[in-house]
Amino acid sequence: MLWASAVADDAPIDVAVQRAAAVVAAQLGGTPPDLVVAFVSEQHRPAFGRVPEIIAAQFPPALLLGCSAGGVIGGGREVEQRPAVSLTAAVLPSVEITPFHLEADALATLVDEPAAWQPVLGVAAAKAPHFVILPEPFSFDAETFLRGLDGAFPASQKIGGLASGARQPGGNALFLGDTVHRSGCVGVALSGNVEVETVVAQGCRPIGVPMFVTGCQGNVIRELDGRPALQVLQELYEQLPASDQELARHSLFLGIVMSEHQQAYRQGDFLIRNLVGMDPERGALAVGALLRDNAIVQFHLRDAKTSAEDIEALLSRYAGVSAAARPHGALLFSCLGRGKFLYGRPDHDTDTFRRHLGEVPLGGFFCNGEIGPVHGTTFLHGYTSAFGLFRGRRT
Repeated sequence: MLWASAVADDAPIDVAVQRAAAVVAAQLGGTPPDLVVAFVSEQHRPAFGRVPEIIAAQFPPALLLGCSAGGVIGGGREVEQRPAVSLTAAVLPSVEITPFHLEADALATLVDEPAAWQPVLGVAAAKAPHFVILPEPFSFDAETFLRGLDGAFPASQKIGGLASGARQPGGNALFLGDTVHRSGCVGVALSGNVEVETVVAQGCRPIGVPMFVTGCQGNVIRELDGRPALQVLQELYEQLPASDQELARHSLFLGIVMSEHQQAYRQGDFLIRNLVGMDPERGALAVGALLRDNAIVQFHLRDAKTSAEDIEALLSRYAGVSAAARPHGALLFSCLGRGKFLYGRPDHDTDTFRRHLGEVPLGGFFCNGEIGPVHGTTFLHGYTSAFGLFRGRRT
């Protein structure tokens, strides 16, 4: 298995693709890739329709997967707010690549029928495929799709991100093979000689202590540890230092423990969700997730320092576990709200990745939502950096 990645910020797009393709081809030693993953910045929108043709001229045998992007990542670099093309290519011996495109109307018949997914996607669950998924946010219900995909392929890893760059329906582009789609979801299922691991950095730190949800309905929490939820939050706020009080006014979240059979919780054990409303009369809090009684939750804060510490800890942990078998290549799906906007400089997350894992080819893009698992369940995230790490199967 060989991977290569490059980015080029030239205009016009033909020049950018040629330059990035030349770097990728050199890294692959002239071996033709089986898969090319391309992310094209929004500044190249007039040329979206020509992307498959331009890339096929450089890599004729390869399957193309990709989408439009608010910013691109390639060759371990992050390019934001200017024209750029990212190409990440893979030589995948003994790997079956199954491409698929779904429109929104297909979900209605699939959600509650796990067996129906296999013929629609063209791959059997028995093959233990792994998925790279690129939905279009204006036209496709990614969360419903992920719930159904988890039900149909529970042993499979799913990683990806929502196409970005457009501010209205019809403005994004999805690339698959020789076709440009303006709606739905494109992706590939990879089966055979391939393993996919994930690192999902949600960029938050806990405040206060873990608590039980002792009264809730849907996404509304009435009680935490037997007391009105809003009262618990107000008391916690009063105990915070001034700097955290300021942060809590605009960057307060709720972490939901995904594996409750532990004595302590750390990064990666919580699913981070927005607080979406408060009801002072009832003392209730509304959260961007469905909850149940006896769930364990903890309030969290997010800022640049916390996000940096979070991704540092998670990649350090992954590097320690995988020291004997580094991945051959990686894809990074990062939120549009990260990058320079969060850290004040480019390349923060890619630099952290390189520091822990070395010169592993890394491509990706800045998404409208990131897809990755938390304790075995796949979610659509925000403000996250989700890494998919690829290697051949270990023997």
